[in-house]
Amino acid sequence: MADRRTLNVVILGVGFLFLFTAFTTCGNVEQTVVKSLKNETFSGSGYHSLGIIYGVFSFANLLAPTVVAVIGPKMTMFLSGLLYSGYIAVFISPSTWAFYLTSVLIGIGAAMLWTAQGQFLVENSEASTINRNTGVFWALLQSVLNMLQQCCEYILCILIKVACSNLSLSDSSRKTIFLSLLVISILGTLSFLVLRKSHHDEELLSEEEGQSLLSTPYCVSSYSDTILQLLKTKTIQLLSPCMAYSGLELSFYSGVYGTCIGATTQLGEGALGLIGISGIVVGIGEIVGGGLFGLLCKNNRFRRTSVVFLGMVVHFVAFYLIFLNIPDDAPVVFKTTTQTTPYLTPSASIALLCSFLLGLGDSCFNTQLYSILGRVYAEQSSPAFAIFKFIQSVFAAVAFFYSGYLMLMWQMLLLVILGFSGTLCFFVVERIQNISIDFQE
Repeated sequence: MADRRTLNVVILGVGFLFLFTAFTTCGNVEQTVVKSLKNETFSGSGYHSLGIIYGVFSFANLLAPTVVAVIGPKMTMFLSGLLYSGYIAVFISPSTWAFYLTSVLIGIGAAMLWTAQGQFLVENSEASTINRNTGVFWALLQSVLNMLQQCCEYILCILIKVACSNLSLSDSSRKTIFLSLLVISILGTLSFLVLRKSHHDEELLSEEEGQSLLSTPYCVSSYSDTILQLLKTKTIQLLSPCMAYSGLELSFYSGVYGTCIGATTQLGEGALGLIGISGIVVGIGEIVGGGLFGLLCKNNRFRRTSVVFLGMVVHFVAFYLIFLNIPDDAPVVFKTTTQTTPYLTPSASIALLCSFLLGLGDSCFNTQLYSILGRVYAEQSSPAFAIFKFIQSVFAAVAFFYSGYLMLMWQMLLLVILGFSGTLCFFVVERIQNISIDFQE
């Protein structure tokens, strides 16, 4: 029984690994691909598409528990994976209406996918194994197995770099790239069908089949009420600026910055090929940060505020270097190349260094947000994390919508203001929690 549950958790992680290898790579290059299309009838924007995805994802979380309860987590994840694959397939033969329709559908699918993932993980865990299984899924599959993801992305990046040697992407090259991504996403989707119920679940189903159906509406209602109650707490309200900042910087490093690199003509013929490599370096920064801060935070003297403050400093250094190295109009050019000249001669080395710093800083904020929410809301972790994802996704959606209109300088100024505010509010929450613990002791 235990072996089957552990195997389920591993298969679950591998499925997410393949699915998000394809989707993340697609998100990193899609704005550049859209810009290079020679189809005059296509008028879509990669920024708008990602904004729609995160916007729909935010509000679809309110319906996701009901859907998962009705059709089950396994089938929900499979159907959601098909929506992800459908979004990637649109780039093989692009059309505006299909591009935006699948953006809406994948936003719905994302909410269903992550809700189902959480429920399936709980179903295959006990009180004594839930921490271990969560660690296997998040720590192992976001660090060790993420190296495999980076290798897959690197192979695709070489293909993109060769295809984009003339700063344009041919139809045949585009089809080859996205067919490869489609195959990877389908493999991840099909892996969900391999998941099996544990013997423990089968016994519960045969003994309490009637009770499980009656309990579903109550659980959904209780879940919604708990979210509303948590939104009124001072801790969630104080952490909201930090959550919002994580959404803004998510949109910046996952979509905007790669597009800026590709639009910087001063980087030469390899500019477009650097987009995928930048995504790899961001991932390396995430891995280094996740592993490093996981060890440091075992030392009580190295508090969460120290990690968050470090993340703010790392990000501010990255923003300053980007401001000097990348043209100010890089995010907003669509059919043309950049016209402004940055303060420094654009350097690929500095651009990739900034990619690493963006990933490292992101790991600082996200690991500590998960840590403090898990500590403060140990008994209400699921609703607390749902609020975190909701706020993060809303601000990511807003950022993607303004990214195609605001100059790079103004976008980074917004990031600096919200990043400083979020760090300050995080410090206040951590201080309150430490005082509360000292008082109890």
